[in-house]
Amino acid sequence: MKFDFDRLLDRRNTGSLKWDKYKSRDVIPIWVADMDFQSPPAILEALHKRVEHGIFGYAVPPDELVEIVVCRLEAKYRWKIQPSWIVWLPGLVPALNVACRAFGNDGDEVLTFTPVYPPFLSAPGLSGKKLKAIPLRREGDFFTFDVERFESEISPRSKLLLLCSPHNPVGRRYNRQEIENVTEICLRHNIVICSDEIHCDLILDGEEHVPTATLSDEVAANTITLMSPSKTFNLPGLNCAFAVIPNENLRRSFVRNRKEVVPGTNVLGYTACLTAYRDCEDWRIELIDYLRGNRDIVLKFVNEEIPRLSMDDVQATYLAWIDAGGLEVPDPALFFERAGVGLSDGRHFQAEGYVRLSFGCPQKNLLDALDRMKRAVTGLESSA
Repeated sequence: MKFDFDRLLDRRNTGSLKWDKYKSRDVIPIWVADMDFQSPPAILEALHKRVEHGIFGYAVPPDELVEIVVCRLEAKYRWKIQPSWIVWLPGLVPALNVACRAFGNDGDEVLTFTPVYPPFLSAPGLSGKKLKAIPLRREGDFFTFDVERFESEISPRSKLLLLCSPHNPVGRRYNRQEIENVTEICLRHNIVICSDEIHCDLILDGEEHVPTATLSDEVAANTITLMSPSKTFNLPGLNCAFAVIPNENLRRSFVRNRKEVVPGTNVLGYTACLTAYRDCEDWRIELIDYLRGNRDIVLKFVNEEIPRLSMDDVQATYLAWIDAGGLEVPDPALFFERAGVGLSDGRHFQAEGYVRLSFGCPQKNLLDALDRMKRAVTGLESSA
């Protein structure tokens, strides 16, 4: 491989949210969706060059970046968009909140499928809306949409669906039929779709991501699509994302609700985004290969080496969703934290008894964490 994803970088005492959570403790943090890999060399070089310029004023997106986003979406997804459809943002969490502000009145309902990334659960209430959570349904050995329940839960006050595709935390890459089943219901009931597709460049199963807005012109006119290079190229701290909104009325409402509430994107974020999409595809391809290897390690280890735990295959993202209900402990995340492994607590995703493991890290750290988890569960069994 051209790039060294096995390199261990010390992130302690660097102001890292991920690592400073366990400052001065012997805990391996594999909780937040923040990889422990250096960003691509081309991005580091571009950022150094921009810093050397020495002026960090208010920024606008470079024309080349807009052109690259347009060309990228057509090349990857056969999705032809107009530059005017793009709305630049400092991140997707602000975008979820803007969408909740923009559509519906106080007390109206925002729907989402759970378990899901926690900001999906908090954004409606912060905008005076009511959250209506629809649990995903188990079908064989994976999660999917419960479309019958979804439609039965819709009321005249249901105005917005927050959709996560690919889905964090369950690792699903939804296929075209699954997404069509949901979008058809939304069209029938005049529900706007806000589709968070931040993990779309992290497909591990070899299939193709299906952007929600590509299903039809009618669906596109009813959809806000959120994308960012941040997860794929490990740039979350640089705060650069964008929405694609073909419908002028939806776009106008979204932009109006963003103004003077959400800050603009910064110059380093634009620089990193441009370089990532223009120059770093070879790095992304090698990253996917490395993440597949890590995914396979976690899947085999959890299902075969650690009693009482289980997980599904991960089709997309670098996140493993682990069922720890068999441990029969009141707080699985705390149980593993005490064993020296920092995981995300499933309760934050509306799924008690689960933990989320981020395998976007060098394999040595991953194997050390899995070994600690195994020893903790073995010790629990021997004391039973």
